[in-house]
Amino acid sequence: MEYRRIGDVRVSAIGLGEMPMSIEGRPDESQSIRTIHAALDAGVTLIDTADAYHLYADDVGHGESLVAKALASYPGDTSHVLVATKGGHQRPGDGSWTVDSRPEYLKAACEASLKRLGVDAIGLYQHHRPDPKVPYAEAIGAIRDLLDAGKIRMAGISNANPAQIREANEILGGRLVSVQNQYSPTFRSSEPELALCAEMGIAFLPWSPLGGIGSAARMGGAFARVAAERGVSPQRVCLAWMLAKSPVVIPIPGSSRPETIRDSAAAAELTLTPEELATLDAG
Repeated sequence: MEYRRIGDVRVSAIGLGEMPMSIEGRPDESQSIRTIHAALDAGVTLIDTADAYHLYADDVGHGESLVAKALASYPGDTSHVLVATKGGHQRPGDGSWTVDSRPEYLKAACEASLKRLGVDAIGLYQHHRPDPKVPYAEAIGAIRDLLDAGKIRMAGISNANPAQIREANEILGGRLVSVQNQYSPTFRSSEPELALCAEMGIAFLPWSPLGGIGSAARMGGAFARVAAERGVSPQRVCLAWMLAKSPVVIPIPGSSRPETIRDSAAAAELTLTPEELATLDAG
């Protein structure tokens, strides 16, 4: 497995997005735990979740609790695994999504996440999504306070534009370590944010890198052609293409089955030629 860095922490070049194990269509708990264990067996050392990854109003933090249970039941060493979670997004329990970035809410959400994860400090805590009702500086100020208080070890942001990346880094005193934005072959509008992260040396974590739930299996076009020539899956080609973009890129493909995360992890060992990369960039 290739390794990259988030702040001063060395992590696998491919992470695991936990969301499909907690929202609509989620598998039973035993399959989810097998999937997380398969990721660890494959060398994955970054697991991304959020308190908003759940189904029902009384199910808040399902993903965090699931990750904690999977790590506790894994027979190997997990001390090197970085768990990243997020706060500021909510699911009322009816399938909709809302945002809440009030500083008092973010701080309370972090305390709840600490308890569910069973840790003294969260490895990477990320502001989930800007809230139009709350000034961005106030929300990031709460993340800074959590960092200063030792509640979190590293701070990141998600769904941010270039101006917000710069503002967050300034408010955090140069301690912003990651940006998690949507990026995939069919959603490339985050390329300015990716370029800025590369310039600033901040990890860029593409969410839904395979196009989202239900889309990954239908990946075609140039990715399917290159995959057929290589004898691998289009999904593996997609992740290898992303890794070639910059050393700061760490995709976090979602998975709910052991076989899919094993295939995703193998992308770290696939080196594409300049000609293949050009074809995919155009594609």
